[in-house]
Amino acid sequence: MTPEIVAVRGDITEAEVDAVVNAANSTLLGGGGVDGAIHRRGGPDILAECKQLRADTYPAGLPTGRAAATTAGNLPARWVIHTVGPVYAKSEDRSEQLASAYRESLRVADELGARTVAFPAISAGVYGWPIPDAARIAVETVRGADTAVEQVRFVLFSDDVLAAFDAAVG
Repeated sequence: MTPEIVAVRGDITEAEVDAVVNAANSTLLGGGGVDGAIHRRGGPDILAECKQLRADTYPAGLPTGRAAATTAGNLPARWVIHTVGPVYAKSEDRSEQLASAYRESLRVADELGARTVAFPAISAGVYGWPIPDAARIAVETVRGADTAVEQVRFVLFSDDVLAAFDAAVG
């Protein structure tokens, strides 16, 4: 079943969904952009579980294109799914790593039993991925995913990013 795909402008930390996807860095210890916002609004429980993941499962950090879940702390969601998108490089095609971040997040969502998932535009901020291409990869990957997730909501931070995702969704 292909999930319903919706693109909205908003603050992902306010998304009322089962799981929010965090565009994390490999340390899982917070950062800027979406990552920092999720850690700030979600509170210390998210960081505590991220530290436990680092200690138990990912001592070298969460690899690019992989995903792992924690509590959502004070967020309206039940879980945060942390994924690491690739840094954009003109000299190397990292599209498969970006697609993997979406696929792996949906796989983790299925393991959790999440039916509604909110995604940011992974890698389209400080990681420099061109927004139209990031939107195309995101939407194509979600459409092609084998998942029980019923709705994927892209919660986007600006009008230009929303326009790119609206165009990709069609």
